[in-house]
Amino acid sequence: MATSKEVEDAPNTTSSPKKMYKDPDDGQQRFLLELEFVQCLANPTYIHYLAQNRYFEDEAFIGYLKYLQYWQQPEYIKFIMYPHCLFFLELLQNANFRNSMAHPGSKELAHRQQFFFWKNYRNNRLKHILPRSLPEIVEVPPAAAAPLPPAPPVPAVTIRMTAPPAQAPSPMHYGIPSGSALTKNDMRSNSIDRRKRKYVQ
Repeated sequence: MATSKEVEDAPNTTSSPKKMYKDPDDGQQRFLLELEFVQCLANPTYIHYLAQNRYFEDEAFIGYLKYLQYWQQPEYIKFIMYPHCLFFLELLQNANFRNSMAHPGSKELAHRQQFFFWKNYRNNRLKHILPRSLPEIVEVPPAAAAPLPPAPPVPAVTIRMTAPPAQAPSPMHYGIPSGSALTKNDMRSNSIDRRKRKYVQ
């Protein structure tokens, strides 16, 4: 018969279920933290910061980025306010993209392309979704057109003619009367005479 000490020293043969970790708030805090982090990935400057500080060289962090892809499922995607974050999350699965985002030029290029997308997305989308059709020309059959009524006759009107008005006075008050005895000064002729005199002397 086994003593009480041997019973205590013996390994526990009955398999007790392992206790699973359970969040005290049913995972609400974890949900909000992961949602905030995923949405930060919509900013190329933040991705550049992660690359500069060598987060992308940590295998655990790379695994975390793979784990976060569950945000692309329909039951989670409805909480995303910045959908560009999912595009960048997909790009971050590629090692070449992670390495290139360490350079400031790549960050600027991504930021510029993102801006152009925001600027032109709506117009381009409407252009492809709602193509403009040519206006339809509706022809009215000639039988359906109502004839225009004839124009009423114009009554004859007599216009009374009046005598022409008296001749208006000339606007030139200081004009020289015709046949005047005043002599005209020709400045040209005087200057020519002066020049002749100069050379003659």
